[in-house]
Amino acid sequence: MTYASGKHAYFICDICSFRYPYTSAKGTWENFRVCQECYEPKHPQLDPPRIGADAELLWRPRLDVPLLQAGLGVVTTIDPSTAVIASATSPSGTRTMTFTDDPIGSKFEGEVGTGSVGDVEVTT
Repeated sequence: MTYASGKHAYFICDICSFRYPYTSAKGTWENFRVCQECYEPKHPQLDPPRIGADAELLWRPRLDVPLLQAGLGVVTTIDPSTAVIASATSPSGTRTMTFTDDPIGSKFEGEVGTGSVGDVEVTT
């Protein structure tokens, strides 16, 4: 089917309601027919962002993890096949930290400390 060219026709703008030549009509992303003055392109923030797949695997992960023991400056490597429990002690002999065979989910123990600033007296 063929259509007329519309060179002698007019249209009414959907936003400002003025009459304009049919050939100057523009279509918006909301399916409105508008004039040149009322035309606004679709803003990029209205499009949803493209979301790719989540990365679930590390590239070439390593099995051995070095640990720095508490203040001793000793770096040890724990082999997952052997369950080694090493504990570091401070020079005063109190236990400060415990490392288990799993460095990521390791048990961490520390000393409990208490403190106070002073007393407050209110007199009227």
